[in-house]
Amino acid sequence: MEMHQIRYFLAVCDQGTFTRAAQSAYISQPSLTQAIKKLEEELGGELFSRDRTGCRLTDLGRLVEPNLRQIFREAQAIKAEAIRFTRLNTVPLRIGMMTTISSHRLSSVFADYQQAYPRIELELIVDSESSLLTQLDAGYLDLVISAPADLHERAYHFLPLYEERYVVAFSARHRFNQSQRIDLKAIQSEPYLDRLNCELRDKLKSVCQDRHIDLYPTYRSNSEEWILNMVRAGIGVALLPEFTVPKDAEYVKFRYLTDPEISRTIQAIYQTQVSPKSELQDLLAKLKMGL
Repeated sequence: MEMHQIRYFLAVCDQGTFTRAAQSAYISQPSLTQAIKKLEEELGGELFSRDRTGCRLTDLGRLVEPNLRQIFREAQAIKAEAIRFTRLNTVPLRIGMMTTISSHRLSSVFADYQQAYPRIELELIVDSESSLLTQLDAGYLDLVISAPADLHERAYHFLPLYEERYVVAFSARHRFNQSQRIDLKAIQSEPYLDRLNCELRDKLKSVCQDRHIDLYPTYRSNSEEWILNMVRAGIGVALLPEFTVPKDAEYVKFRYLTDPEISRTIQAIYQTQVSPKSELQDLLAKLKMGL
């Protein structure tokens, strides 16, 4: 399997006909057809079925299309990175950021780091913790910033960065704005907005069960932005990490959760079996000093 065969296959997927695919790839249609035929021989079956309107993926084509598209994207990324490195003499540093970690606390540290080290090219990947750790294990990431619950048995180095308490977020028009203290029992009587990506959902569920508290969600989302917008609109209240709520937000207010207080530790995670490159060591020092 060669990369140009994958490129031609994806061109047909995107263009819908061999003719338009050949035009978009700037090759002759016979050459494209021959490359697709060789790819089909290697994969053991036809990838497209043709009709009067064009061509469609077969079952085999639909099966392999996502993986071939991913292979092509990764190859393009590797090529682009190599070009940047050789032409600009920059050093790429890939950092995975768990989706629920706000940029407010870390963005200024990254800005200071890049001013101090202009040759370093930072690439921030925002994803779930499990996906980021898989990429870290595979060597695609140099560092993961997350709030791990029980990962210390795995072969990682952990550098604690800062503690973050959980807050109750609500609209500025909400009655909670007159309260100084808010506990779980008070939230029970309010429409609750459930954060599907919250790493403490299981812990919170256990606490609620022990206290016979029922937080029935009226809205669920895996997006912190959507949860904040729902809070802002007055649809309900939410439990959020404190730095997720902008301190200068006019329409979203918060109070620290009491009884119980819940917090998490944000940590930098990197592999133990790989000696960290000097650029990563400099970033870790900057993170620790800046936070």
